[in-house]
Amino acid sequence: MKQRKITNRMLAGFEEYLRADEKSDYTLEKYLRDVKHFIAFASEKPIDKTLALEYKASLEKEYAIASANSMIASVNAFFRYAGWEELCVKQFKVQRKTFCDEDTELTEEEYFRLCQAAKETDNERLCLIFQTVCGTGIRIGELDFITVEAVEQGEATVTSKKKTRTVFIVKRLRKKLLRYCKKHGITSGQIFITKSGKPMSRTNIWREMKKLCEKAGVNPKKVFPHNLRHLFARVFYSIEKDIAKLADILGHSSINTTRIYIISTGVEHRKRMESMHLIL
Repeated sequence: MKQRKITNRMLAGFEEYLRADEKSDYTLEKYLRDVKHFIAFASEKPIDKTLALEYKASLEKEYAIASANSMIASVNAFFRYAGWEELCVKQFKVQRKTFCDEDTELTEEEYFRLCQAAKETDNERLCLIFQTVCGTGIRIGELDFITVEAVEQGEATVTSKKKTRTVFIVKRLRKKLLRYCKKHGITSGQIFITKSGKPMSRTNIWREMKKLCEKAGVNPKKVFPHNLRHLFARVFYSIEKDIAKLADILGHSSINTTRIYIISTGVEHRKRMESMHLIL
């Protein structure tokens, strides 16, 4: 049997395949990064099922199960692209969590402190990004759809992951965004742009968020863009209690994904159990 080898040409082809499948830039970068991690692990060893299983075992030692499963999914996707389906390995089985770690989820109080810290450091743009994500539930990568035209209409049409959905922009947020546009002379197109007129990248937003942690008194482990979306989901669900509607708003294909967003913290879970009063 001819020995398998992953070449730069194959990686380039895989990238084109992912783009054709309309993967987001963030997902594309992650898949390629994970495949390159596998290549580094493989080194000069033969690429076969034995190596794939060894790689899986190494991930379990080095990463949290969720991260390991994510990396396995990326490598499996590459194997399928290359026609090496027989090398795909199963992900680790994980019992669904009934509550999340309060040390990783952003609270409403902490969110408000981050907004205030952004104001105090004259970072009006970041403060509005916080409020836009938390006020609409969009992904950071979907901020490009928040345009002057969309804000004027009070809704944005967001296309992501082969799905199109309408995102409403509430009146209070709409007023803030229009006032910001007028102040900075933004008359059309994307609102959240750099001084050079380019869209704000996920990396830039993440970096600016991290700078606020100390001033806001918030654990840096809680401060990353996607946690803002989680906060929106938890607050919305606490009011509506309609997981199907929330899934539609977030753009999820599966309600199981939405469930991950709305699990309560251990503290909240414990309070609910204490309130049952079933112990004599």
